[in-house]
Amino acid sequence: MDLSDDEWRQRLTPEQYHILREKGTEVPGTGALLHNEQTGDYRCAACDNLLFSSEAKFKNHGINGGWPSFNNAIPGSVKLVPDNSHGMQRTEVLCAQCGGHLGHVFPEDDQPTGQDFCINSAALTFKSKQ
Repeated sequence: MDLSDDEWRQRLTPEQYHILREKGTEVPGTGALLHNEQTGDYRCAACDNLLFSSEAKFKNHGINGGWPSFNNAIPGSVKLVPDNSHGMQRTEVLCAQCGGHLGHVFPEDDQPTGQDFCINSAALTFKSKQ
């Protein structure tokens, strides 16, 4: 999606805009989808791209436990890029369709995929299958 800055601001809430377009983050533990346990799909709040299944969501009790965690993304739905901002070496997770910042992915030994996609709730919408 190729929208102007003003079009993104009209389409998104201020918090969504800050996260998705300015690479911000929400306060840990405050996201609306952090404790969601319903069956369904998680989509990009900016463009509705299907990103994660509820089957991949897990409760992370570690350092990244303040945001929804997923052990796998829908194939082709996200793009991973190096992020060396804030004096850290991380891997940023972007929506493959609109380029919106979703969060970061970290190694996670306790998951079968070895991954923890630590994603901002405000960057997501949820579509229930119940």
